[in-house]
Amino acid sequence: MSSLRLDDLKQYSDALRTRHGAPLNVRFVEPGDTEELQHYFRSLSIRSRYNRFFGAISELPKSLLHDFLQVGERERFSAVATMMVDGFETIVGEVRYAFHAETATVEFGLSVDDRWQGHGIGSALLRNLECRAASLGAEHLYGDTLRSNETMISLARKSGFAFINHPDDWKLVRFDKQIAVAPKEIPCASWRLAALSRQAASPSAAA
Repeated sequence: MSSLRLDDLKQYSDALRTRHGAPLNVRFVEPGDTEELQHYFRSLSIRSRYNRFFGAISELPKSLLHDFLQVGERERFSAVATMMVDGFETIVGEVRYAFHAETATVEFGLSVDDRWQGHGIGSALLRNLECRAASLGAEHLYGDTLRSNETMISLARKSGFAFINHPDDWKLVRFDKQIAVAPKEIPCASWRLAALSRQAASPSAAA
């Protein structure tokens, strides 16, 4: 089990920047995000929704929406990237990831609002996710995408992922990256808080 304190999700928020320097906040999904999260997925283009879920959907089914809102359940997490647009906090990207302790890996899927693609939001999310994965104890970060999803393949390639054939589905390609970062290189709240938790739990700290 992870050492995240899920009674206070806001403490794991990270203040990032887009490629053009605009403020970008990455935080865990909260119960109050239900309508905004559903609105985000409805606003994606048909192609973007298909690429994200490998199928044709117009919105998140109730069961999947429920899963998105259960942060930390079965070591699965959902985070959103938000920006202030016309005075309102607006979701412009999202990532859902799962920690597999038995293999020390984190599996993920993400999307960026079509209107905000090209602003470096996907790259910022991946860098932040790498740090969040490391804070859980993961050694590898990986995802799957359709072979036709040139945008995600290009993003993964630019972010240093290696590509391998998918073990189960020829229509998909898997990209994987070994996590070898230090907090000073990719700082995030999850890493800092995990480090503090480990220090508090160590025998030397109690002595």
